[in-house]
Amino acid sequence: MNYPSGIKKSIVKEKEPRNFKNLGMNLESDINSTNEYYINKEIAYIYKKPTPIKLVKVDYKKGEIKEAYFEKPSTTDYNGIYHGKYIDFEAKETINSKGFPLSNIHKHQISHIRNIVKEKGICFLIVRFTKINETYLLMAKDFIDFIDNNKKSVIPITFFKEIGYQIKEKFIPRVDYLEIISKMEEENGKEKEKSIKWRWTGKSKT
Repeated sequence: MNYPSGIKKSIVKEKEPRNFKNLGMNLESDINSTNEYYINKEIAYIYKKPTPIKLVKVDYKKGEIKEAYFEKPSTTDYNGIYHGKYIDFEAKETINSKGFPLSNIHKHQISHIRNIVKEKGICFLIVRFTKINETYLLMAKDFIDFIDNNKKSVIPITFFKEIGYQIKEKFIPRVDYLEIISKMEEENGKEKEKSIKWRWTGKSKT
């Protein structure tokens, strides 16, 4: 979590307690460095969303913030532009090696993900299973499909292996998630081209 200058983590209060607030920092660091690489290479412009913080007590003489809290729930962690398309995703870590607990993601975040899918943005989750050191990208439509068709409280890791895409860690960029998105966009383009050709052929025969 990034805090404005002058705010110490110990004095920032959250309206709702979060049992997993210390998770995700390693993955977050990897994604931030990856995004910096994308920006420097002019590949994409994707940023971590700032969390709105309300100031409560400020010592103006010392220039110190004494107390503050998160003003409203955040949506997802990152958003930006890639090849003229809107990118939006959430990044999570879990120590559960058998699956991803849905308790790690809030209802308002799921609602936000649904809206991005509805508006045809590129939306996904990046989940790192820390015990086995494996990181997966799961497209939002598959994530929503699981939620809507299962009563399980945990998405099994087998679902990530079969439906998702494993992100192999590199030196630079660390977690090259756009490599996967680029291949998917290329495949979708080919399928669209085939569909257009089929429709055109059908029209030309009549």
